[in-house]
Amino acid sequence: FHKAVLDTQASEHGSRMTAMDKATENAEELLKSLKIFYNKKRQEAITTELGEIVSGAAALEN
Repeated sequence: FHKAVLDTQASEHGSRMTAMDKATENAEELLKSLKIFYNKKRQEAITTELGEIVSGAAALEN
């Protein structure tokens, strides 16, 4: 009986470890996607701001 209880507990712990490993992988993938999204939005903002600066400078020259 004692061995059966230990086997059950070991199985439960194994399942939890597998679930946590998968959750960790999913979190890492989400973080990677969010970093890419953030960097694209940041670059868009920089490009927009540079365009406004260039347009303003061109308007001042005319």
